[in-house]
Amino acid sequence: MQDAIWWQVYPLGFVGAFPGDQPPDPGEHRLRRLVGWFDHAIELGASGIALGPIFQSRTHGYDTTDHFSIDPRLGDDADFDYLIGEAKHRGMRVLLDGVFNHVGVDFPGYRQAADDNACARWFRGRPGHFRTFEGHAELIALNHANAEVADYVVDVMTHWLQRGADGWRLDAAYAVPQQFWAATLPRVRRRHPDAWFVGELIHGDYAATVRDAEFDSATQYELWKAIWSSLNDGNFFELDWALQRHNEFLASFSPLTFIGNHDVTRIASRLQHPDHLAHALVILLTVGGIPSVYAGDEFGWCGIKEERFGGDDAVRPEFGTPPTQLDEAGAWVWDLHRYLVGLRRRHPWLVAASTTALRLENRHYVYQTCCGDDALLVVLNVDRAPLHLVLSEVGVAKAEVVAGSSAPPREVVDELVVEGHGWRILQAV
Repeated sequence: MQDAIWWQVYPLGFVGAFPGDQPPDPGEHRLRRLVGWFDHAIELGASGIALGPIFQSRTHGYDTTDHFSIDPRLGDDADFDYLIGEAKHRGMRVLLDGVFNHVGVDFPGYRQAADDNACARWFRGRPGHFRTFEGHAELIALNHANAEVADYVVDVMTHWLQRGADGWRLDAAYAVPQQFWAATLPRVRRRHPDAWFVGELIHGDYAATVRDAEFDSATQYELWKAIWSSLNDGNFFELDWALQRHNEFLASFSPLTFIGNHDVTRIASRLQHPDHLAHALVILLTVGGIPSVYAGDEFGWCGIKEERFGGDDAVRPEFGTPPTQLDEAGAWVWDLHRYLVGLRRRHPWLVAASTTALRLENRHYVYQTCCGDDALLVVLNVDRAPLHLVLSEVGVAKAEVVAGSSAPPREVVDELVVEGHGWRILQAV
């Protein structure tokens, strides 16, 4: 799992099950549509499929009704078993999305809470005044001090791991007391010692939370924000600061890195200059951590998240049957993803690599990414003017050009010119 490269999918949207005027029924077996895309994920270079919610819910999947049942809009248990079998046949891992901070209003215990004190104790607050998740009235916060809730979460996780899953993304993990995770995850690991757990964290001391909660990894939102923000603002000092923090995290765990997911505006829509999509991807795939590519980003798809009802729909579209027909721009993005994911697979040490700035200016950034004796040199230019770089000025005598915009492949140089809004990856010789 440490060396995984994830292709992330939001299943309900991917198969057209939500939103929709007429929800599909289990007989449509829509979950199986994902399997048709597994070979695409392999061609991309991914080694694992990270799924969004697949358990029974009323709407978007994060309002769970029954953690032990596949959402009938997706299918049934047999469809899950088929998906797992096809993934394993291809050597791919499967990560599930566990929503254990809150439940939906159709959750049986919540519906009985007004008349049953034992059920009421499953939730924070009291009947009629239960707490909700971040003000969403349809998301009822669980009481993590209740031992029955802990037992339930352990049972859910072990059930699906036993059925073939490889790990869990823990949704809204930042909202759950760390001692709850520290008490429950070891119980799961005793039965499934190879299971992998990544907590959704947004702010705060990632390293301390990972340690105290006993996660294996955490979502690296700090780096995500710094990547697109520094490119838009022409301020690589922000990115360098985030990468210094990232180095500190890497000393104790491997963060889950990304430039897109189901909860944020797509990177192609977020960036103000289209050429900088390449820069964002270069950063993602040349720094330490466990990278994840959100389905559709590898085609350069656009989509803006809005803070309104249905505001996630644009970034969670339905996919058709592969292969997707791409225009020239989409084909370029696809080829770039395949090349850079391939570069990462050829340099597996990058999972633990730390970065060092060799030249840092607002619009120019040269950094070395290294682990032990292995190293790559990355040159980023977001200025309109070309960047002339003499390698000896950054402590390198000669280097071979591995990749770049308008770059001759495998050329050994001691200086180079990176065109405006261009980039290079080099390896010292």
